[in-house]
Amino acid sequence: MKQLLVFLITFLLLGSGLLAITHLTHADELDDITKQIGDLTDQLNKSVAATTPLESQMTDMQNQIATIKNEVANIEADIIVKKKQIDDGYADMETKQKLLNATVREFYIQNYSNSSLATLLSAKSADELTLNLAYQQAQANQDKTLITNLALSITDLQQKKIDLENEETRLAAAKTDLDQQSAKLDTVIQGAKAYQSTLSNQIAQLSAKQQQLLAQKLASLNIPLYAYSTQGGCSSDLTNGKDPGFSPRFGLFTYGVPNRVGLNQYGALGRANAGQNSDTILRAYYNFDSYQNSSITINVNDSNGFNSGNIIWSGSLDDYVRRIYEVPDGWPIEALKAQAIAARSYAVAATNNGAMSICANQNCQVFQTNPKGGNWDSAVTQTAGQVMVQGGQVVKAWFSSTHGGYVHSSASIGWDSTSFTKDAQDSSSAINSFSDLNNNAYDKDSPWFYCDWGGRSDYANTAWLKPEELADIVNVILLAKADSGTQNHLAQTDKSNPDGVDTWDSGRVKQELKNRGVTPFNSISSASVNADFGSGVTTTITFNGDAGTQTFSGSDFKNYFNLRAPSNINIVGPLYNVEQR
Repeated sequence: MKQLLVFLITFLLLGSGLLAITHLTHADELDDITKQIGDLTDQLNKSVAATTPLESQMTDMQNQIATIKNEVANIEADIIVKKKQIDDGYADMETKQKLLNATVREFYIQNYSNSSLATLLSAKSADELTLNLAYQQAQANQDKTLITNLALSITDLQQKKIDLENEETRLAAAKTDLDQQSAKLDTVIQGAKAYQSTLSNQIAQLSAKQQQLLAQKLASLNIPLYAYSTQGGCSSDLTNGKDPGFSPRFGLFTYGVPNRVGLNQYGALGRANAGQNSDTILRAYYNFDSYQNSSITINVNDSNGFNSGNIIWSGSLDDYVRRIYEVPDGWPIEALKAQAIAARSYAVAATNNGAMSICANQNCQVFQTNPKGGNWDSAVTQTAGQVMVQGGQVVKAWFSSTHGGYVHSSASIGWDSTSFTKDAQDSSSAINSFSDLNNNAYDKDSPWFYCDWGGRSDYANTAWLKPEELADIVNVILLAKADSGTQNHLAQTDKSNPDGVDTWDSGRVKQELKNRGVTPFNSISSASVNADFGSGVTTTITFNGDAGTQTFSGSDFKNYFNLRAPSNINIVGPLYNVEQR
């Protein structure tokens, strides 16, 4: 416990310097934002650095507390046994007490009555007198022994009871102290984590502005967001073995496509193939109460959004859904029915019951003026008018082609929180590894399930990177963390700098690192990731190379990778892995 108190004092002394956070304001210029991010990151790193040396001590103390609690539990169990033994002893002592009383009375009679004279007079001979006296003496000795043993048993039982009561008192005090010390340790740990979480959240909020710089690069990928698309899959297809012409090489592969909220279209296909009906499929992706019927009119415009542009089509809700081209017509009917209900629900909610017009592309729903026909028409007919309702409101049933083994709530990807979306694994059994994900995800057959995105014509339109190119990205992160004021010089070198300043190439980045006392990487030899498979997020990524080993958070690496990687090469989601060939 003394060790715990020393740790608490140490942390509080450190905390007095850590908790002085300067009030933050949102600047309009990226340079100001970058500086603020750097300051926050620096505070976060200092907090982590301050608590990291104590983490092993905290773990030891937590293990020690757990051991003590186990010992306390054993003592409590032993006390229960002792209590029973004492209770049984007292119950048995009632019988022994009667025996003791009778023995004492008999002993008194035999030793203080005239029985000795009677023995003398009744003896027929000296030999008989000797035997009778010897017998009486033996009987007296036996009674003495019995009396002594019974008295000792009573005394021992009473002492055990006193000892047990003292033991219970001390145990209660020890448990109270243990609970207090354990609570103090929990408070310290939670305080450190909460402080670091606060800084991380502030950094994330500011980083949202930096994401605007990446929007054009992401948009240039033309990622297919709906299953009906025939657009190609991965840039560097592992199955077909696209060869960029160099080796070794690294690829950053993302699970799924952006907007992983609501219905997973390829997931619905996998579930239908597994025998699930449309209701089971929809409830896997949405929280809703029931189905209701809607018969509103839908107006379709020629813009990229709602209630703008020119109206190009108008008709009933079901006639509108008959013209939705989101999934292939050859899919199982239950998957088509689930998609029809989702499309109908989305249209009603997104247009505010038809008060607004809706666009005809994947920014809303993919629509064509000619009915799709076939099995799709049958799915629309079998679900005529049905929409999903929660709390009396039609749910805005977002969906996309491929989630990558997970379904995410709207809040978890940065949208407004909604009660009808959910976070869950989208698999036939639990996902605890990449192997589980690849084998068990319902959307594993999607051509966009596991892809690296972007590419360069010089390297067979693949997104593979050379070891020295990956080393450059690692160096950029190291430099940005060593000096946040350098970040506007760290954009990708094959495009114009978005801040209008000079972009530093790999040689300049290495030199700037050396100037700040940091050893740069010339080449990366291996890389690996850790992931939270419960939620589907890459947590850390680690690189080994000629400058040693460096580990970054999954989100930090993703952001800097997308800023620095050449051409339009991107990591497009929260869960990604690194491949080496």
